Amino acid sequence: MIKESDWNERYPRPRRRRRRRGCLTRLVTTVLVLGLLVGWFWWQQNGLSSETITVSSAPDGFDGYRIAVVSDLHAKEFGEGNRVLLDYVRDLEPDLVAVVGDILHEPDQMSMIPAVAKGLAAIAPTYYVTGNHEWAAGVVRELEPLLEQCGVTVLSNEYVMLERNGDRIALLGAEDSNGYADQKTVQELADQVRQEQGAVYEILLSHRNNHYEQYTQARVDLTLAGHAHGGLIRLPGTDGLVGPKRELFPQYTAGLYDLSYGQMVVSRGLGNQFPCFRLLNRPDVPLVVLG
Repeated sequence: MIKESDWNERYPRPRRRRRRRGCLTRLVTTVLVLGLLVGWFWWQQNGLSSETITVSSAPDGFDGYRIAVVSDLHAKEFGEGNRVLLDYVRDLEPDLVAVVGDILHEPDQMSMIPAVAKGLAAIAPTYYVTGNHEWAAGVVRELEPLLEQCGVTVLSNEYVMLERNGDRIALLGAEDSNGYADQKTVQELADQVRQEQGAVYEILLSHRNNHYEQYTQARVDLTLAGHAHGGLIRLPGTDGLVGPKRELFPQYTAGLYDLSYGQMVVSRGLGNQFPCFRLLNRPDVPLVVLG
């Protein structure tokens, strides 16, 4: 009969230390993977991106004219006072900054406006139009004068003329449709430009990408818009997963589009309104280069 002591000598029990090492390895691997996923998700929400979009239909005198499109900030701050965002826009070397709405979505976010507005205006002439959220928050009457005080030109259903190398462009700005019921329409604004300025190339700043039929009917040459947040989750081969009205697989959410008349550039925007998040769709400042 084999004694227990002899049995243990012949067949030693597995060491627990090896098991502990295996558990520790799995734990470290899990933590690293989770850390990478959290970092990647953070980068999707906060890592600024840009793409250069060339629009060749503009007058020759504006060849190389650079427009940075800032959209749907939703009071998001990239660094203190939006320093990171301002540095990023400055590095794009724009000739003009177009802020196309939804700069905030709550009344208590007004305090972040001066820093970003003054910062953008110091980079290049900056023009602003409202989005749906400024009207929904009930802050437009206070916001627009504040932006003007900070050096931003507010285009409230009006236009300005840009001149360069002997050519002219009319820059139109449309208030969002959440505004006053009797406000001027895009068609009326475009007609006003033609009556007062004759046949000139027209660039329209208007928040909503999904109003492209209005821009076509008004025969605007180029519209700069936002609103769609790039469809939030940009699955390969799609224009995003979720649209502004929570519709699936929206259209016209990012980049350059040829319309039946004119063209439209849509920014994917910068911020979100909780609980929305971005995937494969980092915050965006497209640079439109006229050629």
